[in-house]
Amino acid sequence: MFGRLGAPEIILILVVVILLFGAKKLPDMARSLGKSARILKSEAKAMKEEGSSTATPAGPPNTGEQTPAQRTIQASPGDVTSSRPVTEPTDTTKA
Repeated sequence: MFGRLGAPEIILILVVVILLFGAKKLPDMARSLGKSARILKSEAKAMKEEGSSTATPAGPPNTGEQTPAQRTIQASPGDVTSSRPVTEPTDTTKA
């Protein structure tokens, strides 16, 4: 029943979407959706890299103070204004 979408149905859906959101807002919505997808992808990659680096510790064991890790999150390639360095939270409770 719902599995068969032909050309007339797709055209009708597109016309309804254009009427609901307006032709001027559609490019902005698509652009923001693309940025969100890039951010989500970069965050997932960072989490995966962070998870693999904690599984295999490298270097000497930490003694004394730790320096906060810093990484850069980029919203889109070439967009300098949206890139910002991020300092990871440190554990302030010392046992």
